Amino acid sequence: MRIDVTDKWLPVYEALASNVRIEMIQLLAKQNMNVKELAQALGLSSAIMTMHVKKLEKAGLIRSTMVSGKGGAKKVCTLITDFIEIDFPSREESSPREYHLTEVSVGHYTDFHVEPTCGLATTESVIGIFDEPRYFLDPERVNAKILWFGQGYVEYRVPNFLMKSEDPLELEVSMEISSEAPFANENWPSDIKFTLNGVDIGTWTSPGDFGGGNRGKYTPEWWWNEINQYGLLKVLKINDKGTFIDGQHLSNVTLDQLDIKRKQWTFRMAVLEEAENVGGLTLFGSGFGNYNQDIQFKLYYKKDVTPRGETAAALNAKS
Repeated sequence: MRIDVTDKWLPVYEALASNVRIEMIQLLAKQNMNVKELAQALGLSSAIMTMHVKKLEKAGLIRSTMVSGKGGAKKVCTLITDFIEIDFPSREESSPREYHLTEVSVGHYTDFHVEPTCGLATTESVIGIFDEPRYFLDPERVNAKILWFGQGYVEYRVPNFLMKSEDPLELEVSMEISSEAPFANENWPSDIKFTLNGVDIGTWTSPGDFGGGNRGKYTPEWWWNEINQYGLLKVLKINDKGTFIDGQHLSNVTLDQLDIKRKQWTFRMAVLEEAENVGGLTLFGSGFGNYNQDIQFKLYYKKDVTPRGETAAALNAKS
């Protein structure tokens, strides 16, 4: 979950401002539990526990489903958040930065090479059959909202809407991503390499392929419990200081090394045969996983205030 310091996210802050709800999160991190079990574990009545459950649901931290059993239907709670990133306002900025936002659907790749295990699906059905790379060329693939492969790459062409009067400051790329294991395995590392405009900008190791009974918040009901359910929201930032992922330094590649003013970019995600951890890749788009977004490209910029027809050198000469 990625949030900021605005009233939009007050339900999250309110949900976490309780010892009881913190203890509930710790319990649910170990296993799913119904309301009665949570109430007994924390020494509270079921009515009080229901109130706490509703607050965590409102914040989007847990999900509850009715499950039938021998004693009747029970409300089972599942923790659906494993990480929260908070964006604080920058002291350096007197006003929000301007940016161009482009969102590219998972299925709109322009080049690929994949090896099994592999597949792709829309929010309604699987495209073709599992583990058959030829279906990555199926015309229906443009509607795919999840794809996965054990080794190889997918590449996207992204339009650049930067104007001549705008100078790029920082490119932010975000996507929900995980490894690809047979079925699901949270301990399945994979080295995922990112390249932009043909330049290697760094490699991130995904810890695993997430599922095991915990369903993705937006994953369709028809999707099988045993396979990929959700990923981690990863945010790449490239600026004049280098390339970072979730604030951690990834490489020394800066924005000016990427020919970022070209009319379109190429962005590739790959799992290479020679990688130390060849654990595949899964991409989750809107309608799957926990974040309900496709691949987002956000280019921050500043306006060039140089008068039209005059270069900066000419202005300096005048002064």
